Amino acid sequence: MASVRLVLSSGEPAGIGPDLLLAIGADPAFEPPGELVVLGDRDVFAARATALGLPFDWPEAVPGAAPEPGFCFHHLAAPAPVVPGRLDPANARHVLDMLDHAADGCRAGEYAALITAPLHKGVINDAGMAFTGHTEYLAERVGGTPVMMLVAGNLRVALATTHLPLSRVPSAIDGKTLTTVIETLHAAMVEWLGKPQPRLLVAGLNPHAGESGHLGDEEIRVIGPTLEAMRERGIQAIGPLPADTLFTPRHLDGADAVLAMYHDQGLPVLKYAGFGRAVNVTLGLPIIRTSVDHGTALDLAGSGRAEHGSLAAAIDLAAELAARAA
Repeated sequence: MASVRLVLSSGEPAGIGPDLLLAIGADPAFEPPGELVVLGDRDVFAARATALGLPFDWPEAVPGAAPEPGFCFHHLAAPAPVVPGRLDPANARHVLDMLDHAADGCRAGEYAALITAPLHKGVINDAGMAFTGHTEYLAERVGGTPVMMLVAGNLRVALATTHLPLSRVPSAIDGKTLTTVIETLHAAMVEWLGKPQPRLLVAGLNPHAGESGHLGDEEIRVIGPTLEAMRERGIQAIGPLPADTLFTPRHLDGADAVLAMYHDQGLPVLKYAGFGRAVNVTLGLPIIRTSVDHGTALDLAGSGRAEHGSLAAAIDLAAELAARAA
């Protein structure tokens, strides 16, 4: 089987992205599933490698050459000096430049998939650039209708809304949006799992799924009718179910994915179940993108205590999805 070329954005340079990539590159137990092109500032990586006592001898990536399994590097300069653990808005554009290069390369077929290390949303906004997250930014760059999903083993949790203030969630859930999300999730599960009828569990928005309208009526007005329309089309969208009991074994047994209505409804459960080895997958884009399940961990940058289990899982899943798409 021919090797694939995957691209890895190193994220916030003052965070643990460089640490994770250097650590996994030095881990003899990790077998690269293809050529792994790491984007970042070579001086930042060299300094971090020295601080961590890790090797950094990756060759420069050669665009257009046949991919060879292993790590290589594509240098993109950070405009300001990088100090581990210390954010600098002057380097925010550098973080987005890495994403632009990776997304454009995936779109052009240079890379088979993108894996992203964590970035810091706040410092990008402090630099004067409106930014709500990787998911939304990549959709603007390459098109598509993104759906955020996290995976930990057999537990897959997708989100109807992503990085929104809680006060804006109810108005963001309408029949058209929910239909698109369910269609995207269904199609991804069919392709990924090879099941023509994946079983999707859908949470309600309100406590007890609205308690027959006494605790909110979004389930009656929007969610319930949308799910009924999905079922009439042959899509197994079960719900709306109360979120406080949805994640119990009785419900999850036989389920292929869960759809939560908002970020902190579904992700705390998934991260409790698999933090440090879970993977963030963006569905609905014309490119494959996976990511780690954690943030920049500024307090760990340069300490040698950052664990790369989630990054390893994100790389392996990206390679798996790329092989399915080939």
